[in-house]
Amino acid sequence: MQERDNILKIFQETKEAVLRGDASKIKNLSNHTTNTASLTQDPDNIAVAVIVYSLSKIIEREDYKKFPGWSEFYNIYIGSIDKIIEALKRKDDGAFRENIKIIRGAIDKLSGKLKDHIQDVFRKASINKASKIYGHGISMEKTAKLLGITLFELASYAGEKGVSDIPESKTINVQSRIKLAMEMFS
Repeated sequence: MQERDNILKIFQETKEAVLRGDASKIKNLSNHTTNTASLTQDPDNIAVAVIVYSLSKIIEREDYKKFPGWSEFYNIYIGSIDKIIEALKRKDDGAFRENIKIIRGAIDKLSGKLKDHIQDVFRKASINKASKIYGHGISMEKTAKLLGITLFELASYAGEKGVSDIPESKTINVQSRIKLAMEMFS
């Protein structure tokens, strides 16, 4: 695992921010992780960026707390963060990755509207983080593959948000446009 100490610090600060209900701090931690993920293209860093960002979006939505299953989901999330912190301290990459899976698996235990909302948050978080990684210069195809999203989802979001690896003052020729279109639909 690359950047173990950084990931440990991210999760320790995330846990503190969760207990304070500080969604803004959690988003900032996620952005820091996204920068690292862009440089290393390490799947562990990418998973951390998505999970931490998703948590920030979940925490800021007070209405989620009213849905059945919220307490169980929240307890699994927080318990897994504690276990992730301990695994990182022990340098146990297997336990770290297992608890990342537990967080994602906690969604499957939900039902109804809360499940739909949380799944949507994770999907949008993946697309958001992919867009940011793409904006750091990683190819669209590689970024989409790393985050498990489609080229179409990434291209749509990047276009909507104005993220591009092409300087705004420069136009692209027909061959480059065709190549981009082929990448998007292949």
